[in-house]
This record gives sequence, C-alpha cells and structure tokens, in this order.
Amino acid sequence: MQVVNIHKRTINQPKAQVVTLLKTLSTKNDKVWPKDRWPAMRFKNGLKVGEKGGHGIIGYAIETFEIEERIVFRFLKPKGFNGIHKFEIEAMDAKSTEIKHSIIMETEGLATFKWIFVIRWLHDALIENAFDTVENNFLETKKFTKWSFWVRIWRYILK
Repeated sequence: MQVVNIHKRTINQPKAQVVTLLKTLSTKNDKVWPKDRWPAMRFKNGLKVGEKGGHGIIGYAIETFEIEERIVFRFLKPKGFNGIHKFEIEAMDAKSTEIKHSIIMETEGLATFKWIFVIRWLHDALIENAFDTVENNFLETKKFTKWSFWVRIWRYILK
C-alpha cells in the first residue's frame, strides 16, 4: 500500500531559531522530540549520515543530513515499511518558519495492517506532539495536541 503522510506547522520564529532547536534532536537536551510522552529517538553516535537508530519499534538509518534544510531517514523496521520519513525546515519569511514531517513509503504484508490500524494513529499524535514541543520553546502558554480515542486506546493496550 502506498503511504504518503504529511504534517506541517508554521512556527512564528526565524528559521535560525528553529534550526538551533533541530540541532538538539536525539541528544540529552532534545528540544524537539516529545520524549516525556513517547519513546525517545536514539542514535548511538549522534545525527550523521549512515547512523542507525530509531524510537520504540521503529528503526531507521539517516540517509540525508542537511541540518538547515532536512533530515531524511530510511526505514529499517518494522519489516514491510519500505521508504523514508523526513523532517524539513523552510523559512516562510523573516519571522516565520514551516516545519514539515513526511512519510513516503510502501507497506507490504502485515506492515500494512499495522500501519492502518495502529501505527498511523500513534505516529500522527507523536508528530503533532513533537511540533508542540518545538513551538512550546517559544510560548508562555504551552500547547498540547490532544490524543484521539484511538491513540489513548492503543497507548493503554501497548503499555
């Protein structure tokens, strides 16, 4: 099954400020990943091309690393996830930046059912929470995108 899943958010900050945050991804001082609510993104030797890591049951390798533009990850796990996911950053103007996360993949076999019935729901919530984390670095009143019924159910089941 072809999967194209895209999330975007405009952050009311200059691109340089958002890039500074992205540089912390997968570090002890991560200001992007919502690791307080989701499995942390981990790479043993940091963010660099060829490095393998992931979060939870999802494994991937860094295929492209252009810190001021994009990070592209190639799926390694679960079996049947054939493709990439990526973070992209684009200046909208001098005071605002768009952050974008995309999954572009083909699923096969059991992975198709895992995506449709479980992972998609969890993924969508995780990415929106990651965007909240980025945005909350600049806000006094913090945001939290509420989880859908399916996210709450799957998180309860998978505890």
